[in-house]
Parts: sequence; C-alpha cells; structure tokens
Amino acid sequence: MLIHGQRHLMTVLREYVAHDNGHRPHQGRHQRPPNADQLPAAAPDLAAARVRRRKILDGLSNEYSQEA
Repeated sequence: MLIHGQRHLMTVLREYVAHDNGHRPHQGRHQRPPNADQLPAAAPDLAAARVRRRKILDGLSNEYSQEA
C-alpha cells in the first residue's frame, strides 16, 4: 500500500487499529479481539451458510461474516 501523505497515513492507521482491536481474533485471548469481553459465537456450518467478505484497508486484508 502506498501512503500519500500524513492525512492518508492517519486514516489507514485508524482503520487498522479499529480492525485489530475490534474484529481480528487474537490467539492469546481465545480468538476474541481485545475490545470483546465475550467468547465468540460457535462457527457456522459453511455448507449451509452464506458468507460475506468485507475488504479491510482497500483489500489488504479481508473480514468474513455470515449473511442473515
């Protein structure tokens, strides 16, 4: 990813920190992100569930969730 100035850098860093602390599972916390106090829900049956992908940091990383 190319950073185009300080404003762009701060935007990218804010988005990464929000993702890292609020969504990304951490092995040392039993797959919970740092901002979560509860254990994650059981993994859905992917054969029966529809999965939605959300791009993080313009596609540098991806986050997946089950569609309703």
